[in-house]
Amino acid sequence: MADPHALLLLFDIDGTLLRRASREHAQALHDSMHAVYGVETHDVKVEAAGRTDIEIARATLLRAGVSALRIEERFGALRAAAAEAYAELVPADLSATITPGMAALLERLAARDDVLLSLVTGNLEPIARLKLKAAGLEHFFPAGQGGFGSDSEDRTDLPPIARQRAGTRNAPHPRDRTVVIGDTPRDIVCARADDLRVIAIATGPYPAADLGAADAVVDDAEGLGVELDRLLA
Repeated sequence: MADPHALLLLFDIDGTLLRRASREHAQALHDSMHAVYGVETHDVKVEAAGRTDIEIARATLLRAGVSALRIEERFGALRAAAAEAYAELVPADLSATITPGMAALLERLAARDDVLLSLVTGNLEPIARLKLKAAGLEHFFPAGQGGFGSDSEDRTDLPPIARQRAGTRNAPHPRDRTVVIGDTPRDIVCARADDLRVIAIATGPYPAADLGAADAVVDDAEGLGVELDRLLA
C-alpha cells in the first residue's frame, strides 16, 4: 500500500505524456477488428480523443454494420488480438514523441517521496505498457498500478480503479490526495466522476479554451511542473 499522504498523479498517455504516437496503435485496432469480425474499418471515422480503446472499437464496429450482440460476443478475442497486433507494430523507439519537457518533469517528480506516479488511460494495458517502454518512460509507472481501457470500457470507472490499486480495496488512495492529468474534456469528466482534482494540459488536440472545466489549465510540461509544485508546497 502506498503512502496515503503522498500525492497520486494519474497521467493520461496520448496527448499528455506522448504526442503523435498513436498511428500504429490505431492500425492495431483496425487490424484486430478485421481479424475478429471480418470487416474493414480503416475508412470508418469516429472521434477517438479521450475514449477507451474498447469504446472506440465498439463505435467503429457499429458504424461498420456489426450488430451489438456480435460485438459483445467477440470482445474478449478483440482485446487479445489488439494487444498482439500492437506488439508486432509498435516502433522500436518512440522517444521522439515524448511531450517536450515531460521526461525531465517525470524524473523530478519520481525523485520525491511525497509523489506517486500512475496512469489513467483509455489504452488497453498491454498497449500502454509497450508504448511507454518504446518511449523510455515505462520505469516511471510500476506494474500493478493505474487504470486502463482493459479495466473498463467506461473511462469514468478508471480513476477509482487506479486509487484502489494505489491503496487497498477497503482503503483506496484518498481523493483529496489524487490528481488527474490529461489533455481532453473526457479526462476532466472522468476526474469529476470520482470527485477528483484535474489539471488539463493543452498539448493534445484541444486548445486551452476547451479545457476550462479543469481546476487548472497549463500550456506545456513546464506549466504543469509549476502547478504541481504549487500543490505540493
